[in-house]
Amino acid sequence: MLLTLSAAAALLAWLAVLLVPWQPHRTRERLEADGAPSRDLSDVSVLIPARDEAAVIARTLAALRRQGEQLEVIVVDDQSTDGTREICAAFAAEPSNALAVSVVEGGALPSGWAGKLWALEQGLAHVRRPFTLLLDADVELAATTVPALRRCAEERGAALVSVLAELHCESLVERLLTPAFVLFFKLLYPFALANDSRRRTAAAAGGCMLVRTDALRSLGGFAAIRGALIDDCSLAASLKRAGETTWLGLSHSVRSVRAYRLGDFWRMVARSAFTQLDYSISRLLAVTLLMLVLLIAPPVLLAAGLLDSDARHASAMLAPLAASAWLAMSAVYFPVVRFYRLSPAWTLALPASAALFLAMTWDSALAYWRGTRATWKNRRYASSS
Repeated sequence: MLLTLSAAAALLAWLAVLLVPWQPHRTRERLEADGAPSRDLSDVSVLIPARDEAAVIARTLAALRRQGEQLEVIVVDDQSTDGTREICAAFAAEPSNALAVSVVEGGALPSGWAGKLWALEQGLAHVRRPFTLLLDADVELAATTVPALRRCAEERGAALVSVLAELHCESLVERLLTPAFVLFFKLLYPFALANDSRRRTAAAAGGCMLVRTDALRSLGGFAAIRGALIDDCSLAASLKRAGETTWLGLSHSVRSVRAYRLGDFWRMVARSAFTQLDYSISRLLAVTLLMLVLLIAPPVLLAAGLLDSDARHASAMLAPLAASAWLAMSAVYFPVVRFYRLSPAWTLALPASAALFLAMTWDSALAYWRGTRATWKNRRYASSS
């Protein structure tokens, strides 16, 4: 009976996700380059924090050439050891380069600061334009994406417009984990609620964020969130508390060129998973229970129900309920799978993806209890900091 109730609970939960008005699983919030470039981007500065990004940053800079005229790019070299600064300097020195690129040498990381935010704070000191585009070093923009971002900000009166970059999704591991990562982010931060100025939900995607410079400075710059490991959502929350409007969407025009192996994905998730739970054991246990019941159990219960041949048993409905829950889960997952141009069959793999993400979350918690809040870019943040 307990297993049957678990299957029924999973089915009801996924049906609720499908039916709630804000439709968190849908991919309706979209921003794409429209092919109509602005001839003048003299009001936008692009700020790129870069730490050991030699493998990808040239491609990112090259894509910025195709955005429009008079665009300014400021790269903060965050003490790289792989030639990142030299690549950026060589790009800036090209005689035919119409893109204004400057390189700022980042200083040592002060106590209490997250590395990315310290790099951004140093770059912000050089920004004099009304809009600042915060761009990760591995994010490639399709031509005319910056004008589309600026137009979105102007039309919506938004202080922050961010786009969740289309992540690399080619290898088996990427196909298993990338769409699932996006779905979990959307379920945790429903875009429709985050984009509603009347709601407290706040979210942003740090790979590509266009922010009004005056709104950012009115917060006190990045010092206001200096120690945040989930810096994008922290910035969005600070702006919403200040009465500003934010917008978050998906795009095929904003692409991450970084390939991920299982270890890369594991480190990316584990560095902030327990932070997302506010380092709470009770929340960790609650999330574990929810993921086990809603995501991992349906295929297991389906197998159990099919193997139970005792028609008099109370679990006679176990297999039908578990199968229905798995199908409802797959229906929730389908829009993101379709966004990534994958076969619908990949929707059935969500329970396996969830098991891996749950393991990453527990690894994040164990690291915290061992004294490490996060490790990223060869920097360790202690649990006590």
